[in-house]
This record gives sequence, C-alpha cells and structure tokens, in this order.
Amino acid sequence: MGLPRPLSTVIFREVPEGAILFSTQKEVYFSLNQLGVKIWRLLPPVCTTEDEIVAHVSREYPDVTLGTIAFDLRRLLDELARNELVEVQRAA
Repeated sequence: MGLPRPLSTVIFREVPEGAILFSTQKEVYFSLNQLGVKIWRLLPPVCTTEDEIVAHVSREYPDVTLGTIAFDLRRLLDELARNELVEVQRAA
C-alpha cells in the first residue's frame, strides 16, 4: 500500500500551533501539531513511501528513534484516513 494522498476537498490552513484541516465533503475539522504539518507537506507527490517520510523527520529530530517516528507516522496516517482527509492508495 502506498502513501495516502491529501484529498482535493480538504482545506489546509496554518495556525501558530500547527494547522487545521477541514473536509468540505464531510464537514470534519482536524488539527495538526507542528510535526503533523511537516508530515502533511511530505505526503505525495513529495514522498512516495513511509520510509522517505521517516528519513525526513529523523533528520529534524535525530534524538528520536526511527521506530518511534514510524509508529507515530502510521498512527497519524491511520487517523487521517479514518477521518476521510486522505485518499488511501490500494495495491494493485
């Protein structure tokens, strides 16, 4: 399974604490912290695999283990998908 893509119906707006996502289709608001903003910006087409995102994040947070970053990334991606803010790419 590839990385999910942000849906075109989701509005992204930065705020001092991070960002707010709003789904115009589902009328769902979702907040992101600063790290969530970085991850949102790394979603396709910027990165194509979770490993690429983990590598980017680990360069900014070298004291955090790769396993912790990967776990937190997967948790965020799952939450974005549950709230229908991203389109999940299915393997062919």
